[in-house]
Amino acid sequence: MTLRFREARRADVAAIVALLSADELGRGRESPALAPYLAAFDAMAAEPGNTIIVGEREGEIVATLQLTLISGLSRGGARRAQIEAVRVAAHLRGEGIGALLMAEAEARARAAGCALIQFTSDASRERAHGFYARLGYRATHLGFKRTLDS
Repeated sequence: MTLRFREARRADVAAIVALLSADELGRGRESPALAPYLAAFDAMAAEPGNTIIVGEREGEIVATLQLTLISGLSRGGARRAQIEAVRVAAHLRGEGIGALLMAEAEARARAAGCALIQFTSDASRERAHGFYARLGYRATHLGFKRTLDS
């Protein structure tokens, strides 16, 4: 079965949301209403350097992540890549798809001139932390978040 990575299309949004919703954390924070996700996809598609990558196998979306390229002044003006929302279909975990997805993101970041790649991972996702460590990522920073009231 061939796996290919490509930029997501608007028609992929429902499948991406299904991946985002397919675990305990996702069930608690994602919504069944598709309209907000479509609006967010449209906004992201209009932003240069903001891409959702999907892994597709036999017509099924089986993996996804968001890759955002960020220009900055720190580190001598180095460009960096930010990864968000990494997901692989639960029934396919352990088959190497996640490693291939991260390698795809790294290749795209290098091609865009990024000097480093960064992401946060929920503190409860210990299995994922081991996966990232095996790929050579190190937990070098303490992340902070604050929900903004609308």
